[in-house]
Amino acid sequence: MLDFRLVGANLDHYAEQLGRRPGFDQGLLHRVRELFEERAAAIRETQTAQEQRNALNNQMKVVFKEGTDEEKATARAEAKAISDRVKELEIQTKAVEERLESLMLEIPNVPHPSVPNGSGEEDNQLVRTWGEKPQLDFAPKDHHELGVNELGQLDFEAAAKITGARFVVQFDELARLERSLINFMLDTHVREHGYREVSVPFLANRESLTGTGNLPKFEADLFKVPFSENVDYFLIPTAEVPVTNLYRDQILMPEDGPLPHAYCCFTACFRSEAGSAGRDTRGIIRQHQFNKVEIVRFSAPDNSYEEHDKLTRHAEAILQKLGLHYRVMLLCTGDMSANAAKCYDIEVWLPGQNEYREISSCSNFEDFQARRAKIRFKTEKKAKAKLLHTMNGSGLAVGRTLVAILEQYQQKDGSIRIPDVLKPYMGGLEVIPARK
Repeated sequence: MLDFRLVGANLDHYAEQLGRRPGFDQGLLHRVRELFEERAAAIRETQTAQEQRNALNNQMKVVFKEGTDEEKATARAEAKAISDRVKELEIQTKAVEERLESLMLEIPNVPHPSVPNGSGEEDNQLVRTWGEKPQLDFAPKDHHELGVNELGQLDFEAAAKITGARFVVQFDELARLERSLINFMLDTHVREHGYREVSVPFLANRESLTGTGNLPKFEADLFKVPFSENVDYFLIPTAEVPVTNLYRDQILMPEDGPLPHAYCCFTACFRSEAGSAGRDTRGIIRQHQFNKVEIVRFSAPDNSYEEHDKLTRHAEAILQKLGLHYRVMLLCTGDMSANAAKCYDIEVWLPGQNEYREISSCSNFEDFQARRAKIRFKTEKKAKAKLLHTMNGSGLAVGRTLVAILEQYQQKDGSIRIPDVLKPYMGGLEVIPARK
C-alpha cells in the first residue's frame, strides 16, 4: 500500500497519478484528506496538551515544596486531568491512523512514469518478440482437440466427476510432460539464473494475503478454507503469496547476504476466477487449479527496475530454451493489476487459436507490498531500516506452457514433437504419438 503520510501531504500529485488508472475512485483520496486533517488536528491538540502537562509538572515542583495541602490536591487533580487528556488524544490519533491504514488498503499503486496510459489490453505496447511463428503446412488444431481427440490424454469428464467444471485429469505422456516442465523450469532458474529453490505451504493465512495485496480487494477470487471457529485459511492463488511472506515483519540485515534475494518455487495454484465466468472455459487455459513455477526477487529501491528487467528475461529464457515463439508487452494503466507499478506480460503464440496468450506477468511492486507486509532492510546495523522493493513473475505457468508445446510442436497426424531440452526429462522420448 501507499504511505498515507505521503499521500496526505501530496494529495494533488497522487490524485493526478492515480487518475491515470481508469475507473479510480477519487473519492477515496477525498476521504484520505479528511482523515489526514483529522489526524493533524489530533496531533496538534496532543502536542498542546503535552506542553501544558510539562508546564504543570514544573509548577507542581514549587507547589509540592511550598504549597498548602489544598493547593497540592488541586495540582494533583489538574495533573491527572491533563494526563488523562493526553492519553485520550493519543488513543484518538492512533484510531484515526488505523482508519487511514485500512483506507489505504483500498487504494492501488501509483503507475511508474514509463507505463502508458490506456483503458485495456488494446493499449498495451509491444516491447519485443522472439522467434518466428511455426510454419505449419496443415490446419493447426487447438490443444483441447489435440489432448482429448488426438492423444486421448486430457480428460475433462473425469475431472468433472471427481470435482467439477474447469479441472482436468492428465494421463501418460502429457502427465509426464507437465512434471518434466516443472523440473526443467526449476533446474534452469536455480542452476543458470541463481535462484534459491523453496517449497512452501499451499495454504496461507489472512495476514499473508493482505501483505501481498490479494486481500481485502480480491477475496471473491480466492478459495477460503475454514480451519477453526476463528481462523480462515486460503488456498494460494500463486506462490507469490507464501514466498513474499517469508520476509513479512522482518528486517534483512547485512549478515543475511547482499541484495537481491531471489527465490523460485513450484506450487499448485487455486483461483475461483469469479470475474472470468464464460471466458476460456474450453481446455486448460483458465482452470481453478493449475501448476506454476514462480520467481520472486527482493531488491534495494535504487536498482529495482534493473532487477525487474532481469526477472523478465529469466522468464523469457524458459520459452527460448523450449523454442516457443512469444512476444513481450508493456501493460498500460488500464490493464495492469492494482498492486503493480509496472508490468510486462509475456505472451506465447498459440497457432491452434491463432492468437497470443499470456504465459507470465512480471511485475514490479516497488514498496507497495513491502509496506503492507513490513519487509525492510538495513545496509548497516546502525542504519535506519528501509522498505525493500518486491517483484515477481511466472517462470512459467506450467499448464499454459504445455498448451504452447502442444500447439507449436503439433504434427499433421496429431502427434506432438518433444522440445530438445525436455527429451532428457522425458526419458529420451522424441514424439508423443497420436492414438490410433
